[in-house]
Amino acid sequence: MTLPPLRPGPHQRRLDLIAVVATFGGLLFGYDTGVINGALEPMKTDLGLTTVTEGLVTATLLIGAAVGALVSGVLNDNLGRKKTLTLIAVVFFVGTLGCVFTPGLSIMLVSRFVLGLAVGAASATVPVYLSELAPTERRGTLSGRNELAIVLGQMLAFIINAIIASVWGQHEGVWRYMLAVCAVPAVFLFFGMLRMPESPRWLISKGRYDEALEVLMQVRNEDRARAELGEVEQLAEEEAESHKGGWSDMAVPWIRHLVIIGCGLAAAQQVTGINSIMYYGTQLLREAGFSDGAAIIANVANGVLAVVGTALCLFVVIDKVDRRKLIIFGFCATTTVHGLITIAATVMPAGTARAWVILALSVTFVFFILDPPMD
Repeated sequence: MTLPPLRPGPHQRRLDLIAVVATFGGLLFGYDTGVINGALEPMKTDLGLTTVTEGLVTATLLIGAAVGALVSGVLNDNLGRKKTLTLIAVVFFVGTLGCVFTPGLSIMLVSRFVLGLAVGAASATVPVYLSELAPTERRGTLSGRNELAIVLGQMLAFIINAIIASVWGQHEGVWRYMLAVCAVPAVFLFFGMLRMPESPRWLISKGRYDEALEVLMQVRNEDRARAELGEVEQLAEEEAESHKGGWSDMAVPWIRHLVIIGCGLAAAQQVTGINSIMYYGTQLLREAGFSDGAAIIANVANGVLAVVGTALCLFVVIDKVDRRKLIIFGFCATTTVHGLITIAATVMPAGTARAWVILALSVTFVFFILDPPMD
């Protein structure tokens, strides 16, 4: 079925606004995963963390994220994308308050787990919401904005940590100020989503065709909206008749092959070691030779290069180089830089030169972490 062309107009600006509001979920994802980078060191002193409990404070968010990603599928199917994102904003806010006002380790671990639930749910919900609202011509770039929002959130966490550490670094509980900032985008996401439309695809799956057309008319020209309604309705009927999407589909060789490849790529991207930079970059630079104050400021460079690399990938490279080559190049580059970091840390004597070399290599590593959208 050939769809009418997508013409410019107010509906394009409406779609861009929806993308901005929804990607506050990605921004929160990035800030909450990045803020611990600078907050962990002063937190260790105030909460009396050991090496084990320090790791637990970091890891509980990831455990919660895994659970949140699994639960979000049920929430999305039953509540819809809009209500799920609104609920996620509330969970982000509640988790942030728990972390900021925690009297001790136990409440901190519970609060970090709650934040993880929101992080995982946002990582699964925002791309789905954007892709279901986006026209096919813009689906890759609009969905990719969530990746940009994530690294932007991490960069903002590093910058805000550096500012707070420089201004109030001597105050007791300075890490609480760093964590409290997360409440601001959570408020924006909550009130923003109240004014955003529901996914037309979800509305059609519930038989609410008039509402789905109304949403499509907000983000498409009229003839395109009516044509897409018919197309999505037909696809929804075909999916309902085929009953696809269950574990039984893994018996089909080509589906099993795709699932294995997708899971393998996702695991490999994490094994590259990006989390070691995003969670412990400040401590890495301190060990490399920077002072406490200089390390948290120098760590901002990791966030900046992550944003630059992601933006170049999404807006310059992604449409000129195929995804497979990008992924292979990214893995080769990060592996090479890992080796150079190891050599520099082992061979170079402690001092300013080693500190700057390791900083240069770490930002190069972050720059080459490529995550092109698989549309």
